[in-house]
Amino acid sequence: MVDRKPQTPEKIVAAARRERALKETTYRERALKLFPHVCARCGRELSGKRLRELTVHHKDHNHDHNPPDGSNWELLCIYCHDNEHARDEVAEWYTGAAPEQAERPSALDSPFAKLDDLLKGKK
Repeated sequence: MVDRKPQTPEKIVAAARRERALKETTYRERALKLFPHVCARCGRELSGKRLRELTVHHKDHNHDHNPPDGSNWELLCIYCHDNEHARDEVAEWYTGAAPEQAERPSALDSPFAKLDDLLKGKK
C-alpha cells in the first residue's frame, strides 16, 4: 500500500501551473511555426524579444482543442488578445449569459446619476 501525504493547496496549484505552461509551450511553439509572426487583428509584426508579446488565441475558447493544423488558433499580440477576451465578457453581460451576481461593467455606470444630490449637498 502506498502511503500518500495530502498535498497542500500551494503544491496543487504549482503543479497545475507547470502542467498548463508545458501544454501552452507545446501548442504555442507549433502555432509559431505554422503562422507568420504577425498579430491577426492589428497586423503588428513581432520578432526578437518582442515575439513573447505574441500569444495564441483559441478561436472557440477551448484550450484543450488543439488540432495539428492550427485551425482553432490565431496569433494575437497581448493587447489584441486582452481586448478579445474583454469584448467577450461584455457581450456575455449584455446577453444575460453572465451570472446574476456578476458585477456590472463600469463603462455602463452613469457618472452623473447622483450629480443633482451632490450639487444640493445631499449624501
